[in-house]
Amino acid sequence: MFVRDYMTTNVTTLREDARLLDAALLIRRTGKRHVPVLDLEDHVIGIISDRDVARLAPSMLARMTPEEYNSIFEATPITVAMTKGPIIVTPDTPVEEAVAILYSKKIGALLVVEDGKLAGILTTSDMLGLLNELLHGGSMEERAKKHRPARK
Repeated sequence: MFVRDYMTTNVTTLREDARLLDAALLIRRTGKRHVPVLDLEDHVIGIISDRDVARLAPSMLARMTPEEYNSIFEATPITVAMTKGPIIVTPDTPVEEAVAILYSKKIGALLVVEDGKLAGILTTSDMLGLLNELLHGGSMEERAKKHRPARK
């Protein structure tokens, strides 16, 4: 089993010139918790998570107007909040190795790079899906078909 078999290939990304507001809106709109950050030549330079965004958000207890609150998101470059030099694997990395990295580093996602370009992302959710398949046999889609009520 290899990373290529379980990674997500349709990856939503942000550019290095994006702002914290862009990350917050993208994460909220897509429900993705990890977003790769690319430079202008499409090389991976970082990753930003929902927790990174929350960490830099002003406290709701602070005495500030909504405009002041929003201005912080608009003024903060994504490069301040992102993790620089994220851990990268290739599509040919064995799943066992990827899981060991996720577990030992206590991280939620690995970026998958091939030939210098982003090829996908492998998350703990992807690995939980694999665990579910291994524990219950067959893919989640196959089991969902078995448990889906018949339509009339």
